[in-house]
Amino acid sequence: MKISELIEKTGFSLATRNLETEAEVTGVYCGDLLSWVMGRGEPGQAWITVQVHNNVIAVALLREFSCVIIADGAMVSEDLIQKAEEEQLVLIESNLPVYETAQKLNALGL
Repeated sequence: MKISELIEKTGFSLATRNLETEAEVTGVYCGDLLSWVMGRGEPGQAWITVQVHNNVIAVALLREFSCVIIADGAMVSEDLIQKAEEEQLVLIESNLPVYETAQKLNALGL
């Protein structure tokens, strides 16, 4: 499933602007402990987290995630959005808790 389809089918909000959303999402990884995510995340996955600092961008790029979904209505700063845009990393916002965000993606077959 493409990032654009994920956004359309879930109703989540795209935080980054003017970035390509046609990359494939091959799975989902949920986690907030960055070192844990670095060791277990797989390229192509959508990463669900509530972390909202620049280290999220670094980990997402290292693991080659297709996008990052910030869950639970965590406040995404303009600085984080700007850094993600500079690095060409799609950020998506979900007001749902992590579990319910993951359930929506699971229902889509991810």
